[in-house]
Amino acid sequence: MPSAKQFVIDELSYKDSWRLFKIMAEFVEGFEDLHDIGPAVSIFGSARARPEDKIYQLTFDIARKLAQAGYAVITGGGPGLMEAGNKGAVEGGGQSIGLHIHLPFEQKPNDYINLKCDFRYFFVRKVMFIKYAMAYVVMPGGFGTLDELSEALVLTQTKRIRPFPIIMVGKNFWSGLVNWFKEQLLKNKYINEKDLELFYVVDEADEVVNIIKRLVII
Repeated sequence: MPSAKQFVIDELSYKDSWRLFKIMAEFVEGFEDLHDIGPAVSIFGSARARPEDKIYQLTFDIARKLAQAGYAVITGGGPGLMEAGNKGAVEGGGQSIGLHIHLPFEQKPNDYINLKCDFRYFFVRKVMFIKYAMAYVVMPGGFGTLDELSEALVLTQTKRIRPFPIIMVGKNFWSGLVNWFKEQLLKNKYINEKDLELFYVVDEADEVVNIIKRLVII
């Protein structure tokens, strides 16, 4: 007769097996929903920014100009700068995509999405951001934004994905991190000088759009 411990292990293995099917289903749904979106740019940034903040308006302007240039805009689909990105895409007459993650706080979908994909697993959602974006625009944000930025830098550095523009917006906001890259990572030889060329740091919406138009031909 199996012991109580063995029963618990078997039960966990059973649940893990079914979880694999849920994960596979999210991948399949994401691939099917996003397959035909065309050239797209992913925009990341804080969920906590407010419409009256300057950075909200800047994000809106970037997304609007990208949409006018023929790019779809992908965000996390939530409030704050994600909302600004989706709103700008709609105002610019482009496709506005939200990759919505189920969270206990902050992450309610905004009202400016015309293609919404729902996810429970962050790593599945990350694959969609990378697979369907031809550029990353990284606005000021918190841990989630830093996570997406780091993921893109690592995958590009290690050549696990094709190189694409990674644009950090807000020189004042990002200067501390960039200086840390130089003073700690580069100085200690944890990265190479060439790794600092993996990203751009700009301030203006037109700079973002011009970099993408120059490097991402549609």
